[in-house]
Amino acid sequence: MYCPNCDAEQADGNTTCKRCGIVFEKYWEYHLRPDESADKAPAAPGTQHRHSSNARMRTETHTAMRELFLPAVTGANPLHTWAKAALLAALILWGLSLIGSSVASNAAGESFLHLINLPFHEAGHVIFRPFGEFVTSLGGTLGQLLMPLIAMLVLLLQTRDPFGASVALWWLGENFLDIAPYINDARAGVLPLVGGNFGHSSPYGFHDWEYLLTETGLLHLDHSLALASHLLGSLIMLLAMAWGALLVYRDFTAAR
Repeated sequence: MYCPNCDAEQADGNTTCKRCGIVFEKYWEYHLRPDESADKAPAAPGTQHRHSSNARMRTETHTAMRELFLPAVTGANPLHTWAKAALLAALILWGLSLIGSSVASNAAGESFLHLINLPFHEAGHVIFRPFGEFVTSLGGTLGQLLMPLIAMLVLLLQTRDPFGASVALWWLGENFLDIAPYINDARAGVLPLVGGNFGHSSPYGFHDWEYLLTETGLLHLDHSLALASHLLGSLIMLLAMAWGALLVYRDFTAAR
């Protein structure tokens, strides 16, 4: 038998197309079967064509998204697969350790990755300076979130490296964990800042989140917002680890 949508040859009894992914029974709900006559078509003019177009669009979208995030695996290199597995294992162990740490512990802020995040944070202040004092202060946080997001999009859309994109997504989540202690410190001002300063002894505006939350009247919510940032980052990291694990599993399966 052949797929009625893409003409790919199928094994008898298949319920979905192995190439384009359509479900045959759903396809025939909106199309005439070869053995059906035209008088069995829906009565309303244009209905069948509209349904057919919608069904095809949904199928094409689903196929494109699947190919983007979970592309077909052909000829996986065992060495590359094991390298991915090793990196993924390290990210899972490290990620779970960071996720399980409290906001007050500043585990992410004390890791070496904080030193990688920091330049993007400081660059964000410079990049967003033309937009005023408030956005300049917010720009530090935006800078360290935008960098992994841009990396993920480039890896996913340009280089077509979904595993690399999953690592960048993990990094994005880690940045939310890195930001959380800074938000949490808005009132206390005890975390060391750039240049050896502290929030409680620095001029107003030097501590980004003290300034941002004071200006928005949300300073009393610093701990709650910090926890929300930690939880959001944790969810993103878990999603990234699950995505990466699925990709590595597919590589191993294809290599059998």
